[in-house]
Amino acid sequence: MFGIRFVKSQPTTYLIEYKSGKIARQGAGLSFLYFAPTTTLAAIPAGSRDESFIFQQVTADFQTITVQGKIVYRIGEPTKAAAMLNFALKPDGNGYESDDPEKLRQRVLSAVEVLAQKCIKSLVLKEALLASDKLAQEITAELRVSTEITALGIEVQGIAVLAIKPTPETARALEAEAREGILRMSDEAIFVRRNAAIENERTIRESELDTEVAVEQKKRTIRETQMEAEASVQRKQQELRDKNMDADIALEEKRKSFVAKKAENTKMIAEAEAHRVAAVMRALDGADPRIVQALSAAGMQPDQLVAQAFVGIAERADKIGQFNMSPDLLQTLLGQPK
Repeated sequence: MFGIRFVKSQPTTYLIEYKSGKIARQGAGLSFLYFAPTTTLAAIPAGSRDESFIFQQVTADFQTITVQGKIVYRIGEPTKAAAMLNFALKPDGNGYESDDPEKLRQRVLSAVEVLAQKCIKSLVLKEALLASDKLAQEITAELRVSTEITALGIEVQGIAVLAIKPTPETARALEAEAREGILRMSDEAIFVRRNAAIENERTIRESELDTEVAVEQKKRTIRETQMEAEASVQRKQQELRDKNMDADIALEEKRKSFVAKKAENTKMIAEAEAHRVAAVMRALDGADPRIVQALSAAGMQPDQLVAQAFVGIAERADKIGQFNMSPDLLQTLLGQPK
């Protein structure tokens, strides 16, 4: 009524009232009555804003990549922003008079794109694809000291680079290269594993051979010990046989000496007996045979006497006509032991 209006701003909106080209009042979350015909109101959004961006850049090796991310910022100095851009509200308070508030977003994103290009053009493709953290840090640091950003009173709270992607053709080529690299690493791993298996097999075989050699050495030592023991036993047996042979030889020598002595004694006895018989024969050489016969009959057994009688009868058989022997005499002779 009569041009008097009421305005009420949010806590995140910085409101400036201009009268006669001068600031009458300012602040966040203000509410007051004002006279519209002579008053200009500027509403600067002071809250935090998130802006997503996506743009293409070219790397140092002339490869096109797409950078996608998000920037968080706020207008920390509303008066600077109001001095640089038109944030004036319409007379009825609904909406801005110009599109400058939208230009603020474009200016911030343009500054981000320029700084991203500055950083990426010094990197080759593979380095750029892995430089998301580095890119975010460098853009943030550059924006905070940028003259254009500080002139607008903007406070950069943070930048996040969500993705850096190559073109589909380049991505497929990189995937193929990476795939080949992985396959090559797989082949190398298989090669290393096989070499390790061969090495382990060789170690096991060497250990088995060492064990076999040790076993054979033990067996040879045992055989040598047994052979030495057998040789020792044989030597002892041979020594025993030699001792026994020496004893047998000594015994045979003793026996030979005994036989020789015995033969000598027998010879001496025979010679003595022969001398005795010769002496007896010389003594009986001139004696009557009947006397000799009678002397020899002395001490004879009856059967011997009978036999001698039969010898005499046999010598005179030509002179005897008939000889009779009684059965009793024959039985007596037959019953007598010889």
